Amino acid sequence: MLIAGFPAGAWGTNCYLVAPAAGEECVIIDPGHRAAPGVAEAIAKHRLKPVAVILTHGHIDHVASVVPVCGAHDVPAWIHPADRYMLDDPEKALGVRIGQPLMGELTVGEPDDLRELADGAELDLAGMTLTVAHAPGHTKGSVTFGLPEQADVPPVLFSGDLLFAGSVGRTDLPGGDHLEILRSLARVCLPLSDSTVVLSGHGPQTTIGRERATNPFLRELAAGRAAADAAAQRPGM
Repeated sequence: MLIAGFPAGAWGTNCYLVAPAAGEECVIIDPGHRAAPGVAEAIAKHRLKPVAVILTHGHIDHVASVVPVCGAHDVPAWIHPADRYMLDDPEKALGVRIGQPLMGELTVGEPDDLRELADGAELDLAGMTLTVAHAPGHTKGSVTFGLPEQADVPPVLFSGDLLFAGSVGRTDLPGGDHLEILRSLARVCLPLSDSTVVLSGHGPQTTIGRERATNPFLRELAAGRAAADAAAQRPGM
């Protein structure tokens, strides 16, 4: 398994290229602001052939380079339908003006071939199967992508802005909902094995085990679930 990641642009958003190995087809996850040069460099370095762009959500820091990257490689992009509008109107999605100098560097709009993601879908791309989990809370259309354990490679979760090392995604932008992101964390993240590697939209990689033990949001959710399970196992009075 080859995963080449790098932080891009004004927001330091992590973009990932994922392939079974060097010299093979790959999937590009979240090509955001100023990501195109980094994508081209990783493709050349690892001799990769892109077959698709997949998006964890529609915020401009994750999608700003979708149109040029898809156009350069003639590949489709995938996004959850609830976030599709953000491709055409990134400022509406943020509730603030991005700023004219920065907007001059962005290519807004949909790529020629745009497809929609659904909860539980399995994307068979580049010789890999990525499982989609709808995880609203940061945005209405936030999703994660999961790869199963393979040989000596642990399972991987591309968490977007759902889960970070030590924190979770913000919920104060349009479409954000704190209770909803907590429900998504409980449904999507808590059932995963401790060995699952978490590659998020910002910051360093982590594991589910580390976050279960140290992340205050996951710790509280895990404690609540444990208490509920214990109560359910008590004999009736």
